[in-house]
Amino acid sequence: MKTTFRRQFTMIATLLLACMLLTGISFLSLMRNSLQAQAIDTLRGNAEAVANLARAYDSSGELESSWDFRMSLSFFSEIGGAEALVCDETGTVLLCSCEQLSCQHLGKMVDAAFLSSIAQGGDVPQTDTLAGIYDAPRYITGVCISSNMTGETIGYVIVSSAMTQTLELVSHSGALFFYPAIIVIIVALLAATFFSRSQVRPLAQVAETARRYGRGDLSARVEVSNQNTREINDLAQAFNTMAASLEESEQRRQEFVANVSHELKTPMTTIGGYIDGMLDGTIPPEKQKHYMQIVSGEVRRLSRLVRNMLDISRMQAQGIEESRKTRFDLGEAMSDVLITFEQKINARHLQVSVDLPDKPVWTRAERDSITQVLYNLIDNAIKFCSPSGSLSLLLSVKSSTACVVVQNTGQTIAPEELPLLFDRFHKADKSRSADREGWGLGLYIAKTIVGAHGGDIWAESENGVTRFSFTLPVVR
Repeated sequence: MKTTFRRQFTMIATLLLACMLLTGISFLSLMRNSLQAQAIDTLRGNAEAVANLARAYDSSGELESSWDFRMSLSFFSEIGGAEALVCDETGTVLLCSCEQLSCQHLGKMVDAAFLSSIAQGGDVPQTDTLAGIYDAPRYITGVCISSNMTGETIGYVIVSSAMTQTLELVSHSGALFFYPAIIVIIVALLAATFFSRSQVRPLAQVAETARRYGRGDLSARVEVSNQNTREINDLAQAFNTMAASLEESEQRRQEFVANVSHELKTPMTTIGGYIDGMLDGTIPPEKQKHYMQIVSGEVRRLSRLVRNMLDISRMQAQGIEESRKTRFDLGEAMSDVLITFEQKINARHLQVSVDLPDKPVWTRAERDSITQVLYNLIDNAIKFCSPSGSLSLLLSVKSSTACVVVQNTGQTIAPEELPLLFDRFHKADKSRSADREGWGLGLYIAKTIVGAHGGDIWAESENGVTRFSFTLPVVR
């Protein structure tokens, strides 16, 4: 499997090589074409000059026998770095610009097709050997020699130069280009290696931190550094946020398991002890009915715990389905729930006050769930209300939100305890840790239900008065 560094390095190296090769080939091709065009232009001018000179000597009848003309051709060949051939109208080479008196080119026949193209177009440059006259291809161009008297073609001037000089210049230029290009590629690859490794290193740190986290080190975090790119730091922060959330969830899970274990230990021990006592005869038959009633009560309490936890899990996972929501009067629901606590209120001699609006306060929610919230809050308030104390229920509407307040008098809850009241299995009164009437889930369930309906719930306590408030949206 390729690493990110290998992929980046391979991509950068391939792009650099491709760009350099394309640039080098284009540069050399343009340079070669330019040099060839320049060489052909020079040959064309030289051919015109030799043709004019040949025309002048031909007028005096001294073209083939003139020593001055031969010297002029030799001088032209030496200065211009080109060779000139003078042919008659049939293409037979009569004169050559080389210094040898008996040149090997004399008497040879120039390709008729080349002469024909000169005669038709006036000038057809090409690279050729002229049908074996030269040993290697050369830059060649030709011009017709016309008679000054009749204007007829009396011969041809063919000027050529070796391609070696141009090819050597192109080769040297290519070397001058490719050597710096190789140095640039090496420097670029070294820089790419450095920057690629600097980019990959934070990713490797993230991977190593993830492995540590997977091995159980929940405190592992990715370092956020100014030397990293913004994207890497965003990834690191996102990972750290996820890790912190998972660590918190794991801590809550461990606390939940510990709390459940603690809360289940007492009733399970009670159930097991009473059943063992009846089986081994420790509890006499006449008392077994009494203890069986205790066991039955403990079983029902365990059943309620399981049911509550399942309801909480369902609401946290799925929320409240719209099909289960109905429109109802929140004040009416509060009155209905309050009536169910009549016996408990009378038993504790509580003073109850209810403040409801004159008009119905309509909300859209799952009525059974809101009823459970009201039940849990009122039940909690009655339990902690001081004997002969006061219990108050208030309902108010502000803008499009309804606020329900359940208030009681009694012991003031410490400020540091208030944020913990809605945690699972938390009991503000430590002396009630063995309270057989509840599990410390009532407020947690209330918070879950209100949150699933898009509302808020909070607690306040000061000067012996404790208030639990929650909000719900109002509909018309």
